[in-house]
Amino acid sequence: MDDLDPELLELARSARTVTVLSGAGMSAESGVPTFRDAGTGLWARWSPEELATPEAWDADPGLVWSWYLWRARQVRRLRPNAGHRAIARWADRARVHVVTQNVDDLHERAGSAVLAHLHGSLFAFRCSDCGAPFPERLLPGLAAEARPEAPPAPQEPDHEEPGRERPPVCPSCGGAVRPAVVWFGEQLPEGAVERAAAAVAEAELVLVVGTSGLVQPAASLPLIAAGRGTPVVEINPEDTAPTPHADRTVRAGAAEALPRLLPPWGDRRPAARRPRADG
Repeated sequence: MDDLDPELLELARSARTVTVLSGAGMSAESGVPTFRDAGTGLWARWSPEELATPEAWDADPGLVWSWYLWRARQVRRLRPNAGHRAIARWADRARVHVVTQNVDDLHERAGSAVLAHLHGSLFAFRCSDCGAPFPERLLPGLAAEARPEAPPAPQEPDHEEPGRERPPVCPSCGGAVRPAVVWFGEQLPEGAVERAAAAVAEAELVLVVGTSGLVQPAASLPLIAAGRGTPVVEINPEDTAPTPHADRTVRAGAAEALPRLLPPWGDRRPAARRPRADG
């Protein structure tokens, strides 16, 4: 990776309100499989497109629930990378909004407050009937794995048949509890797009990190910034759909580029109020 442009460094240093739009490439650097690669090992016989649908849930909720638990446990074996940590550190000197297409919790575990999970979260749950939220703490295995001192979850052997765990029961209505992720054909979480668009509109700088920019409505967010004349910086090893709308591009991964773009500055400003997270 080449040295960063001094003007880009000054742009990052001087911005008081920043919105970060992160995608699958950022999590992939921590080892999180992309959605298309999420059917591996025991789950290789199913495609993610088959399991991430309301129809699959209706047909076999135990199968779908078990697949999402498996994915969540995979994520809990992993750690935030240097890019996640750099973004969290940035909030010490600027107002930082994080908007992510990722369903993992790596931003949160690095210390960031996520303004919007556009596609939901592997670690949020709700009743499939009445919609009531179901707290993660009532899932003892996952909750224990979330503790910083917890050992990594054991790797499941690839030669065994995937187990089926019965979904928890909603204490409010008795319905089956499902992951609060966005399945194919479903609406995005209420208010998520509005919060994301407002954060982009208010930003003095927008970072687009590790996203192909092909999935709507997230794909339109860099265009909103560009249309307002807000500087857009893209961090991605390859050209993507947002590239023509970026004022500057850094051809590197988030874990390499962000610590250099956002070093631990000595002249800290008073910390801005952190944005309200989802839910």
